[in-house]
Amino acid sequence: MPYVIAGPCIDTMDRSCVEECPVDCIYEGERKLYINPKECIDCGACEPVCPVEAISQDRRVADGEEAHVEDNRAFFTEVLDGRDEPLGAPGGAHKTGEIGVDTPLVAGL
Repeated sequence: MPYVIAGPCIDTMDRSCVEECPVDCIYEGERKLYINPKECIDCGACEPVCPVEAISQDRRVADGEEAHVEDNRAFFTEVLDGRDEPLGAPGGAHKTGEIGVDTPLVAGL
């Protein structure tokens, strides 16, 4: 997974990153944004525009934020509450709109 969005995004969701992403791979949960690892092209356009510095490469997440690497993957591969199947890689966030649910890690905070 090239880039991930960590804890500082929770309940902030500025969405500047969504506007900068050239491949539309940033999806909106209820309280946090998530980068689809299969759709991200590792360009890094999202990282400098995040006002809370929540975005980083998966191998460079801030200390204490390591759980968000797996959490970002789980958003797309696990069946989330209220959904019948994993989100997978639908080919762009604009196709799905707001997902409206978060992973257990984020929902539990």
